[in-house]
Amino acid sequence: MMRQLFIALLLFVPLMASAAEGTVPFHFDPNLSNEASLQRGAKLFMNYCSGCHSLQYMRYQRIGDDLGIPDDVVENNLLMTGGKIGDTIQASMPAEKAAEWFGKAPPDLSLESRARGADWIYSFLMSFYLDDSRPSGVNNVVLANTAMPAVLAPLQGFQALKKDEGGHAEEGGEGEHAAPRFDLVQKGQMNSAEYERAVGDITNFLVYVGEPAQLVRYSLGFKVLIFLLIFTGLAYMLKREFWRDVH
Repeated sequence: MMRQLFIALLLFVPLMASAAEGTVPFHFDPNLSNEASLQRGAKLFMNYCSGCHSLQYMRYQRIGDDLGIPDDVVENNLLMTGGKIGDTIQASMPAEKAAEWFGKAPPDLSLESRARGADWIYSFLMSFYLDDSRPSGVNNVVLANTAMPAVLAPLQGFQALKKDEGGHAEEGGEGEHAAPRFDLVQKGQMNSAEYERAVGDITNFLVYVGEPAQLVRYSLGFKVLIFLLIFTGLAYMLKREFWRDVH
């Protein structure tokens, strides 16, 4: 009986958390083999996200080594805190000030992709909308009443919820990807396709940050497959040689 109760609690708690956070309207498939995307994601994160969010389990040097970015480019374009290339990535904004301005300090994002998943991150960055009732002037479909402002608004622009004649938000999609529709009311620097790619790049980068060893595994896995193919061929030829005179 106790075992069944424990299992039920384990299943119920995640459901409560997901219900509190609302819908996840978009799907995104990470592609860690796309080095250019990871490089763009690193650049976008450092320019738009690292002011508030840290990556305390990741070092600038590791990013440069893994993503093929030269040290001088990392130091001149990604290192925003005046530290050293071997430092872990800290937010530019002091945590105390951030807590004072936003109500709480913005979280570290090192493991965000592992905790919430790529779909959640992508959907969150796609789903800010204008809301005069919020201190920042925006709200979010995925995380209602978030304290985070729309930091990517210069790129995306500002969007509003599309409502029906009864004043209710219109929904598009089906099942878990059903979500309110948006109207773009102020253009940003990017068109919709460019912005979707930018958000995908940031999501790709955060998936990489959540488990950098994935890049090593992918590379090692390919080498192992090549070795096994060669070994299989040699073993087959050796077997034929041993059994050549056996009738």
